[in-house]
Amino acid sequence: MTSSYWLRDDRHSLVIAALVWALIVLVIAPEGFDYSHFPTVEAPTSGAPLTRLLWLSMLGLGILAAFWRPALSWLLLRELNPFILAFLALAVASAAWSIEPSLTLRRDLRLITFVMVSMGFVLNGWHGQRFQRVLRPILTIMLGGSILFGLIYPQYAIHQESNAELVGAWRGLTTHKNGLGALSCIGFIFWFHAWLVKDAPWFKALFGGALALACLLLSRSSTSIVATILVAVFLLMFLRSPRSWRPYMPFAVGLFVLVLLAYSLAILQLVPGLDLLLTPIVAFTGKDLSFTGRRDIWALVVEHIDLHPYLGTGYGAYWSPIPGSPSLDFLTRMYFYPGSAHNGYLDIVNDLGVLGLVLLIGYLINYVRQSLRMLVVNREQSALYLALFLQQGITNLSETHWLCVTSVDCVLMTLATASLARAHLECHLHRYFGVPDLRAAASVSPFIGLRPAEITAQGNEFGT
Repeated sequence: MTSSYWLRDDRHSLVIAALVWALIVLVIAPEGFDYSHFPTVEAPTSGAPLTRLLWLSMLGLGILAAFWRPALSWLLLRELNPFILAFLALAVASAAWSIEPSLTLRRDLRLITFVMVSMGFVLNGWHGQRFQRVLRPILTIMLGGSILFGLIYPQYAIHQESNAELVGAWRGLTTHKNGLGALSCIGFIFWFHAWLVKDAPWFKALFGGALALACLLLSRSSTSIVATILVAVFLLMFLRSPRSWRPYMPFAVGLFVLVLLAYSLAILQLVPGLDLLLTPIVAFTGKDLSFTGRRDIWALVVEHIDLHPYLGTGYGAYWSPIPGSPSLDFLTRMYFYPGSAHNGYLDIVNDLGVLGLVLLIGYLINYVRQSLRMLVVNREQSALYLALFLQQGITNLSETHWLCVTSVDCVLMTLATASLARAHLECHLHRYFGVPDLRAAASVSPFIGLRPAEITAQGNEFGT
């Protein structure tokens, strides 16, 4: 079935890209953009007036962008990973039983903002490489800005704490060395992928990759360094391996997912005896299951989880400095405040219970499934989405990023999730309308699940 020219609609693409850039900067920067004072906890009791205004603006613009074309938005929702929507619904509902309802509602609004901006991003001015071509520049700017910030204002960009782990470690424009490490790792992934698939000139890829590596080493984030090495090897194998190896790549990804889930469940102690599977690794490394000495933090968090195992104590509500918060037990029992469980899976269970963990696992499995489905039509894009999943899967073993609205990783993964959905919608449109006529500079709009008659009836609204 063919149709008339599909008219490319880029009228608002730059505005939406600017919105995404602003959101990324807002999440990376400290509260109120005040680099002279860093909070010692992850969840301040209240936001600065400027910050509240910016977040409300982001939310309003995100909703406007997402529903600029309501019918197209509905079609995108039908292809979007359903578990992220279910997780969002659970997070909003958790305000009813949260130990800090106001904090949970603030976190809910941020998560809604992430989803709305991500939907708007893929609904306006979309093309196959829009995801990385919009994100690479802003990540590079933030990394370059981190180095300049460290050279000009080292007292703000470099940790001044006496803790041996933090002495001399750079945090750049982020709030912590691990934040800069994660940002550097993701930046390197984007530029390394661009070099492998020739999506950018080699000298640009070299500059961007070198900048990311410099920030990575300055951050001294061991988790991100390990993740960078493993993801780089993965991308090389996935994109440059002999063709005879390619049929086995999905099985390798599936094996990684199974190992990751087994390790996570062993940490959470949800399946009795599962940790026995990992004792050889622990014996070989000479460390505990955390591999980073964070087992004591996990033990206290697990104690709190046992009190509310099924629904948790509210999305983002536990890590609060408010007097009476159960998280303050760390100050009396461990004499410091970690600010997070330093494990993305553990924090999800702590906030939203076993139900939240089930939704997270469903989200991850569906994300991998959609990424693997892309192998048939676009191996290069599939590799990028899987590389991001691999990076997140590793870093969340010792840091909290999964669906955590205080982490820029959450923004990037939400954008990746929406981009995956839009890419699949494009494929469905081709089945109805054929390949777009490139002479007309056509861009396509998806109509997944619609009958041909329904597509024809709605064609004008989508620019056909």
